[in-house]
Amino acid sequence: PFDGRSDCLEKRHCLIMKPAEAGVGAPSTINILTYNCWGLKYLAKYRVERLQEIGRSIAAAVTTPEIVGLQECWTQEDYLAIRRQTRHILPHGKFYHSGIFGGGLAILSKWPIVESNMVRYPLNGRPTAFFRGDWYVGKGVACASIQTAQGKESIVEVFCTHLHAPYAPESEDSYMCHRTAQAWEIARLMRQAAERGHAVIGLGDFNLTPSSLAYQLITTHAPVQDVWRALHPDSSIASATHPLEKARRRGIPNARYNLRENGTTCDSVLNTWRWSKQQQKQLFKGKSILVDQTQPDPRAKRLDYIFFSGGLSVSPRPTPWRIDSARVGMTERHPTLDCSLSDHFSVEATVSRAPPGSKTNAAVKPKQSPLPEQTSDTALRTLTNTSLHPTLYTSYNPSPTSSLLPGPFTRTPSPPDAPSDQGSATSQQYLPSSVYDEILALITSDRMRAHRQRRLRLFHFVASIIISMICFIAIWWSSHAGISFMLVFVSTLNLGGGIVQGLIGGLFEGSEMRALKEFQWEMEKCKESAETVDEKEGAVTEGDMKQVSVDNEGQAEGRMMRKHSLEEAKMSGEEEKELWEKVRASEEYSGKENRRRGQGRFVEFHGNA
Repeated sequence: PFDGRSDCLEKRHCLIMKPAEAGVGAPSTINILTYNCWGLKYLAKYRVERLQEIGRSIAAAVTTPEIVGLQECWTQEDYLAIRRQTRHILPHGKFYHSGIFGGGLAILSKWPIVESNMVRYPLNGRPTAFFRGDWYVGKGVACASIQTAQGKESIVEVFCTHLHAPYAPESEDSYMCHRTAQAWEIARLMRQAAERGHAVIGLGDFNLTPSSLAYQLITTHAPVQDVWRALHPDSSIASATHPLEKARRRGIPNARYNLRENGTTCDSVLNTWRWSKQQQKQLFKGKSILVDQTQPDPRAKRLDYIFFSGGLSVSPRPTPWRIDSARVGMTERHPTLDCSLSDHFSVEATVSRAPPGSKTNAAVKPKQSPLPEQTSDTALRTLTNTSLHPTLYTSYNPSPTSSLLPGPFTRTPSPPDAPSDQGSATSQQYLPSSVYDEILALITSDRMRAHRQRRLRLFHFVASIIISMICFIAIWWSSHAGISFMLVFVSTLNLGGGIVQGLIGGLFEGSEMRALKEFQWEMEKCKESAETVDEKEGAVTEGDMKQVSVDNEGQAEGRMMRKHSLEEAKMSGEEEKELWEKVRASEEYSGKENRRRGQGRFVEFHGNA
């Protein structure tokens, strides 16, 4: 662990270092791991035993992790237990304090953490939902700057987070707006880090699927890639029971396919904490229960993510990064308790610097694996064994997988193979304006709910004061001790509840409404920018396409005139052949110019999957 003095020495050394020394000793690969430990104190069963085993599993991993993000590690005792197991491979770490009960976030690293802070989410649940606890733990983003070698170019900025849980299906989720706002906040943090020229790692339990609005905000407004979807572009976008996933007509995958191809980390049939109460009772009584990996797994989904970016470089030759592998881990059970280590599985990835001479301005899309056969009610989906194909990219490239998502997704202001202007730190992508309309509708709905709740709570507060005054007056005129006691008791409970409602309505609801206004303003500005891009791109494309049409007509007319001229001249075979070669070369050059003008600065809308 670092102290304040070593922190200052690290920074001072970076300031006086010669430019030629930058990047000396920088690692060629980085192994990353994120894991939700499910360490709720007093509530999570076998918490101490499980978290100790989690520490041992991290230390004994085949691919030694070098940067680890933990979620739901609520107590410092559990954090220290994991540190004791992993100190020899991860000597540096930070446990983040937040909220009333703690944010449950921690970051472990092979390299020194030179700077860190905790950024709280402005919107994070409601205090009235005390039985859920999201508001009380103060969820946010644990930020850490990790110095992997000498020089600014060797700093990796890590953002570990745990977004608000859904608690209900998407159509009934009252916290969707809060979670979308949280996704917007971490997307801004990752973009700001990338604009500083640093490599960016965003990881954690995001409590969202690739089909969600929050996922679209992250992958569009932050120059990062979802490492799993970069290698598995045909993976699922939600659980097999979700309407959007059903619309893809992929059938129901089995548990093995979900782990290897879909990257599911939650609600898997292989996780003992997702079993029925009857199965769990049998397991805790000592009965060994084995699950066939070919069993259908309709509810499994991907909630845990690793996002990566090499940084927005102003250098004309930015250092490219490559995603070598991504996998789901921590699927083994506890050696003595025979239960899963957590109610989630981990996500692990390896990224590396691409060798010299690699392409830097375009993403090399991985080869898609053959689609498994559809399953009927009795048949199981067969697993297709495929090898992983590394994805080479730089941070400013748009995600090559976004077009595979359902519905309107991201727009790209220039083609994927465009030259270095994509690497500009000022470049920005936007979603279609209809997506921002959907987000704004969510915000409006939440604002109306907050306004209505505020009025009701303040009314309750005023009414409680009136009722208490009536009770005190009644006590004055009452001559019976029992009645007087009951009036005092009722008045006390009523006034206490009214004060609590008044505080929530006057303070919290007001705070939530102001945070919603800020989020609404930012989304409105994004929508305005997206509409401006629409107008500019539409005007340029329309004018260029008209010019292409005119050029093509002129080119066809010129071809006919040259043909007649050749026939009239009656040239010899060699002369005619030479002239025709010049004509074709001229036409090919003209066609390329026309296509370049017609395709430059285009806006792409992706249709439904």
